Amino acid sequence: MKRNYSTDLSDEEWGCLEPHVPPPNKRGRPRAHAAREILDAVFYVLKSGCPWRLLPRDFPPWETVYWWFGRWRTDGTFERLNAALRERLRTRSGRNPLPSAGIADSQTTKTTGVGGEQRGYDGNKKVRGRKRHLLVDTEGLVLKAKVHSAKVPDQDGLKLLLESARGGLWRLSHLWLDAGYQGRGKRWAEEVLGLSVEIVRKPPRPVPEKVAKRWAEEWAKAEGKKIDWERLMPPRGYVALPRRWVVERTFSWLGQNRRMSKDYERLCASAEAFVYAAMIRLMVRRLARA
Repeated sequence: MKRNYSTDLSDEEWGCLEPHVPPPNKRGRPRAHAAREILDAVFYVLKSGCPWRLLPRDFPPWETVYWWFGRWRTDGTFERLNAALRERLRTRSGRNPLPSAGIADSQTTKTTGVGGEQRGYDGNKKVRGRKRHLLVDTEGLVLKAKVHSAKVPDQDGLKLLLESARGGLWRLSHLWLDAGYQGRGKRWAEEVLGLSVEIVRKPPRPVPEKVAKRWAEEWAKAEGKKIDWERLMPPRGYVALPRRWVVERTFSWLGQNRRMSKDYERLCASAEAFVYAAMIRLMVRRLARA
C-alpha cells in the first residue's frame, strides 16, 4: 500500500489540475504510471530537496519520474500549467486573465558541485552561481522565469527575461523595477517594447539625530522660529516600497521549498521548470480551497 505524503495532490487539487495536464498518447504502449503519480513525485523532490535517486519507493522509479520531468520541461508543459492556473486564479478574483502591469526582479543563488551551464560570479552580492529572474503580476504570480549566469548584470538580464515573455504577454504595458535596472535596462524596455517603466527607489538613509538637532538649532537662529527636529527625520521602521514587495514575497514563496534553497540543477531550463512547479503547487492549493 502506497504511503501518503504531505506533498501529494488531494482529489480536489487533482480535479483542478487534471484538465490542463497533457492526455496520454493513444498510440504505442499504455502508460505504466499515471500523470498524477509523476506530479506527486516531482512535488516531493521540490519540497524535500532530495536527489532524484533517493526518491522513496512509494513513487514510480526515479528514472521514470526524471524522464517525464525532462519531457515536460522541454515541451513547455510546466510553463503552460503555470499560465493556465494563473489565469484561473485571476479570473476568480475578478481580474483580466492577462495582466497589464508587472514587477521584475532577480535573485542570486549559489550553485553546487554538480556542474552545469551558465555559472558566474555576482560581484554585487559576492555570490558565485546563477540568477533567477522573475516577472510577476501585481498578485505575485509568476508570468515568466529566466535563469542565467550570475555575472550577467540586471540590465541585460531584464532583456533576456522580457524577450522570452514578449509573445504571451501582449497586454503588458507597465513595469515596476528597482534602481538596479536604471540605465540601458529601463531604456530598452521603453524604446523597444514600448512599456512605461517606473523605477522604485529606496527611501533616503536617515540623518543622525545629532545632525537633525543641529539643523533645527541653526534654522531657529536664522528664521527666529523654533523647529521640531523630529519632523526632519524620516519615518522609522519598515517602509513598504510601492509594488516592490510583491516580487520579494514571490521569492519567499519559492524559498519554502528546499530544492530552491540553492541551484542544484545542471541545466538552467530545469531550474526554471522547478520555479513553475513551485507556483503550480501553490496555485492549485488555492484553487482547491476556494
